[in-house]
Amino acid sequence: MASPSVSAILDGIATSRVLEIPSELVQRTFWAEPAQSAIIRIAVDVKFFQHLKDAGDAGLTLSAFSQRTGDDSTLLQLLTRHLVAMNLVSFHNGAFYATKLTNGLAAENYQHSINFCYDVARSSFNGFPEYFKKSEYNYPTLGGTDGPFQEAHKTTLPFFEWLVATPPHLQNFDSFMSADVLLIDGREPVIADVVADSTERAFEVQAHDFFTPQPIKGAHAYSLHSILHDWSDEDGVKILENLVPALKKDYSRLLFNEIVINEEKPTLAATNMDLIMLAHFAVRERTETDWRDILAQAGLKVVNG
Repeated sequence: MASPSVSAILDGIATSRVLEIPSELVQRTFWAEPAQSAIIRIAVDVKFFQHLKDAGDAGLTLSAFSQRTGDDSTLLQLLTRHLVAMNLVSFHNGAFYATKLTNGLAAENYQHSINFCYDVARSSFNGFPEYFKKSEYNYPTLGGTDGPFQEAHKTTLPFFEWLVATPPHLQNFDSFMSADVLLIDGREPVIADVVADSTERAFEVQAHDFFTPQPIKGAHAYSLHSILHDWSDEDGVKILENLVPALKKDYSRLLFNEIVINEEKPTLAATNMDLIMLAHFAVRERTETDWRDILAQAGLKVVNG
């Protein structure tokens, strides 16, 4: 049976929200989901998902599961029971079974992603109420030197400098970024396989500081993918201004790939990233009008979009 489409899933979520009563929202938001994320973080440390995947169709009884993870059986029963209730793990005939989702979470890049999201990003979000109360609900300093991230992690370093200074978090972050892969109709990730099978490279890797003039002149295409969203409007314009002189009139094109916030129907993916950027960089995702304005300030215009 085909997996449901993303739009069908989102429609289902929207319907459930219409039917949800306040007490259910409170329990889901502040009990069920935080508990689930904490259990998933524990699962990384005890290789919970890998053990389930290795067991395959045989599944694991509580006793066998406890032996493999080293967890106390009573504790493990409570933790796994919640994951069953959250439809993450399957349980029947006295045994626990992996699901397609938990098998995906067993992959190393997703294990690192879980670590990063729980150990780093979640702390930044948890500090929102106190941080903004102290700041009298003002926007943090652009560039991210005194924002929710710095408050949560007791640092004055900007996010990327902090990552370099904390190698375990840097490794987790790198894997987190690589976990954003293409899924088609619920099947396995395919992009990594395509790249791995390629016999020759279609590009050269070259370091470049995009706050300095672009050294490659007159190329047919220049691609900026999720670059400017890390920066303030002012810095974004500077990055573009250093690229514009390299463009050849009526020939070169800038392939501009960024999240565009829809004011009428913002998606969860867009608002999630919007808040990630606020928490860690004190910047934001932008609407189409915002992007067109930034491009115009650098002397560019949208010709297809």
